[in-house]
Amino acid sequence: MKLSVVVPCYNEEENIHLIYETILHDFSHCDFDYEIVFVNDGSKDNTYTELKKLLAFEQPIKIVNFSRNFGKESAMYAGLKESSGDYVAIIDADLQQRPALVLDMVRMLDDEPEYDCVAAYQENRSEGKFISFCKDIFYKFINRFSDTEFVKGASDFRVFSRKMAQSVIDADEYFRFSKGLFSWVGYNTKFIPYIADERANGTSKWSFPKLVAYALDGIFAFTTAPLKIPTFIGLLSVLVSVIYLIAVIIHNSVSSFYVVTYQPVLFAVLFIGGLQLTAMGIAGEYLARTYIQTKNRPIYIAKEVVTNKKEGNNING
Repeated sequence: MKLSVVVPCYNEEENIHLIYETILHDFSHCDFDYEIVFVNDGSKDNTYTELKKLLAFEQPIKIVNFSRNFGKESAMYAGLKESSGDYVAIIDADLQQRPALVLDMVRMLDDEPEYDCVAAYQENRSEGKFISFCKDIFYKFINRFSDTEFVKGASDFRVFSRKMAQSVIDADEYFRFSKGLFSWVGYNTKFIPYIADERANGTSKWSFPKLVAYALDGIFAFTTAPLKIPTFIGLLSVLVSVIYLIAVIIHNSVSSFYVVTYQPVLFAVLFIGGLQLTAMGIAGEYLARTYIQTKNRPIYIAKEVVTNKKEGNNING
């Protein structure tokens, strides 16, 4: 098997047959074998029912059905583990990413063996200025304080070698941030621009709070810089406090008008208290993630894995 196409799915019942038919259409003239690995990430609609209907067709298909929603990161990880191709592609089920581009990526890997991965990024994103500004801040911060390079706009839409896939699988951390892991494993990657299409059906699962939470996952996973911020602010606060105290002493010694210091003192107490709570919260976030990781719980639970390959349908609980 040369290629495995991994398709994470969450509440995509209206898009299942469309993505399947589009892949078959775009791959109709390819000269190699491929499989499609669908991962149902605990969908609340009829996504799994629609997926099982695809088993009646001849194209090799594998369906991984989660026991509940574990998130896209876990779905991609499961897809990699269940894939068997020499190359692995990751593509969304909403048809914003064109399957035809996957074939172009495969050809690039074939023609340019110095690369292990071809990743797509959006040069121009159809999003608001505020969202774009927040993403710019994220990339500047993470690249400033992390040893891992993050390419702005790079997505999970990519094709990579089996060796790279295995390296990502071996990084079996519970809190996964694949955009960082793809860079962290260190394989040679070629980045190509693409234009995302509109969703075929349904609405985006990524609200602004979810994007913020996802960005924080990346920060906590690939840099400890937030732990240093309270120390810096604390030292700065001490310096400002000393300067203020000296200024008050000098003013009171040379002037008959004394500075009333109750309000500044109250402000300083509240400010320092807020900093302490923030520092505790940041440290607590790292500690909580370490605590959960040490429990060694599985990244996902597959209720069943079904395939229509010639060797017969296999169901694993």
